[in-house]
Amino acid sequence: MELIIEIIMLIIGFVLLIKGADVFVDGASNVAYNYKIPTIIVGLTIVAFGTSAPEAAVSITASLKGSNAISLGNIVGSNIFNILGVLGISALIGNLKVDEVLEKRDFPIIIISSIILLLVAYFIGTINRIIGIIFFIGIIIYVYILVRQAKNNVRSIKDETIIAKLSIPKSIIYIIIGLFGVIIGSNFVVNSASYIASLFGLSEALIGLTIVAIGTSLPELVTSITALMKNDHGIVIGNVVGSCIFNILFILGISSAIIPMPIDPKMITDIIVMTGVTILAYLFARSNDEINRKEGIIFVILLIIYMTYIIIRN
Repeated sequence: MELIIEIIMLIIGFVLLIKGADVFVDGASNVAYNYKIPTIIVGLTIVAFGTSAPEAAVSITASLKGSNAISLGNIVGSNIFNILGVLGISALIGNLKVDEVLEKRDFPIIIISSIILLLVAYFIGTINRIIGIIFFIGIIIYVYILVRQAKNNVRSIKDETIIAKLSIPKSIIYIIIGLFGVIIGSNFVVNSASYIASLFGLSEALIGLTIVAIGTSLPELVTSITALMKNDHGIVIGNVVGSCIFNILFILGISSAIIPMPIDPKMITDIIVMTGVTILAYLFARSNDEINRKEGIIFVILLIIYMTYIIIRN
């Protein structure tokens, strides 16, 4: 009976996370629209952060509760699922065009960030506060570059702001409700996931890499499929790559700056996989400035192989 209750709480937690992030983005976006901030800047900052809010809430909550394996597993697993799962499934629906700016600016950033995390895991074994602060400074610089380039683009193209659908007071209420949902949901997910892991003798790392990672990556999957339905393929890769960057630099940065995060030696293999599939996605994107269906099939097959491996490994 307790197991059923914990599974229900886990599902409720995911619903609160996803819906809370959605409400938060609506509120924050409408605050921006009220102040006539261009939509491109809103998309690159508020929406990008919003889709990573579930990962942030879960990882920070897990870190504060001492469940470092869930925290790190969530980030590494989310990045792997974003690339192999979200991009793979999206590419099966239709070829994904890759913007040249994304190839030259964003892909190198996520690759370098992944390699740095791998080196830290292998040689240091702990993401300490100094490294966490460096990661956090990295995301601040990245967002600054995005906003600066976006403003320059706005001057050259007529990117009109969207008329706000919510007033400032209503937008603030949305933000508060959204954050409340994300925080409560993250507590449910971490507590239930930890309980289920202990009940079945599963490692917290496995739970973080699978159930929690996939659950917190649902906003990226939903956003990508929605974008595909609107024939806006560029958003798919931008959403995935941007989310992966936020996951490492912002979430791991702030989590480890609060509490240093020891890395289980087993996780090094997962970080290698994350780095490898990120580089593979970059190579696919560079080959024809797109990720096609055949490459999408490769991603999905690799995801199945990886999931099978980590389940057997546990």
